[in-house]
Amino acid sequence: MKEIIHNEWQTVLADQFQAPYYLKLREFLKDEYRTQKIHPDMYHIFEALELTPYDQVKVVILGQDPYHGVDQAHGLSFSVQPGVKIPPSLRNIYKEMESDLGIPPVQHGNLVSWAKQGVLMLNTVLTVREGQAYSHRGQGWEQLTDAIIERLNEREKPIVFILWGKPAQEKIKMIDTTRHAIIKSVHPSPLSAHRGFFGSKPFSQTNQILQEWNEQPINWQLPETV
Repeated sequence: MKEIIHNEWQTVLADQFQAPYYLKLREFLKDEYRTQKIHPDMYHIFEALELTPYDQVKVVILGQDPYHGVDQAHGLSFSVQPGVKIPPSLRNIYKEMESDLGIPPVQHGNLVSWAKQGVLMLNTVLTVREGQAYSHRGQGWEQLTDAIIERLNEREKPIVFILWGKPAQEKIKMIDTTRHAIIKSVHPSPLSAHRGFFGSKPFSQTNQILQEWNEQPINWQLPETV
């Protein structure tokens, strides 16, 4: 079988990649990439899994679907490619990080340094048509990302799940909350951030939990340049 992800996620998800729903999703995507403008580009669909191998996941930040603007998405929830304007939700994440940890915002929106420290930045749907938010919902991605969360839930080493907004919080039913930690609030988008995202302190809470588990905390300070 062709290798889709170049680390242990390939083995962890091997049964999914051969399941009928996934084969159907693949055919749908082949057609979409051929006939439409789709984000992220096909080589970055699984970037979140490539950058954060299964046994290195400490934290999961769950998003909805990729940014649908030109050259924004690159396979990590909430993150954009270098040189792209910082989206409003991410600006709010930076604001909360500054009030929570005193970390001033950087001038870019690229979150790869978090991913490399064990923060799996997963969307529930991994592709989107340009300019059409959530246009690839219901095609099979939800089944695959559910499987990813179920496999993480089975892991012996506990994980902090950061769930912002209702779609992300629907995944709680797949998480054993007696073993893993859940941090939740409304979504950081400008429409909802003032209703409980600001002041929720997800970054310091996450690091406190990791330290209680004798895990290295996340350095949330992003590099100035990428």
